[in-house]
Amino acid sequence: MAKKDKADKDRGEKKKGKKKEPPAFGVLSATVTQVARSLRTRLSHGLSESGLYPGQDGVVQLLAQEDGQTPGALAHQLGVKAPTMTRTIGRMEAQGFVQRRTDDRDGRLTKVYLTDEGRGSVTRIAEAMVACESQAVKGLSAKELKTLVKLLAVIDDNLSGQTSGHATELADDDD
Repeated sequence: MAKKDKADKDRGEKKKGKKKEPPAFGVLSATVTQVARSLRTRLSHGLSESGLYPGQDGVVQLLAQEDGQTPGALAHQLGVKAPTMTRTIGRMEAQGFVQRRTDDRDGRLTKVYLTDEGRGSVTRIAEAMVACESQAVKGLSAKELKTLVKLLAVIDDNLSGQTSGHATELADDDD
């Protein structure tokens, strides 16, 4: 038997006889954080070709769903502070993706709207996301991907204090 084959066999025998220990504390947090960073970095590279900076894609997507939102509403939905959103909107306005207008019914409110350029970027964002996710899940089966998404949803629900949410909805998909 070749040395490599024997080493592989020995490793296999050791694995079979050993109880599987859960990963050490902190490994999950570090791994999820690193994966999120890697996804965000890869997506940012894809978005940069369309002139968007990190974080701006979320603003475009929210406005594509419901145009004419206040900066405060956008900040809340994206989980950022209002001053951060105000700077982001200012930059996006200078780039031509959005415009701010006073609300027709309440002159004290300013709402944010997509421009034609902003609406055109929705497709580019979707294409960048597809490319990023395709690379991210390379080598995973459809079943593995579905399981991964379910497990991440359970973790998200646990951390956000929800008792029923993504995990329950996704579990129903198995039926």
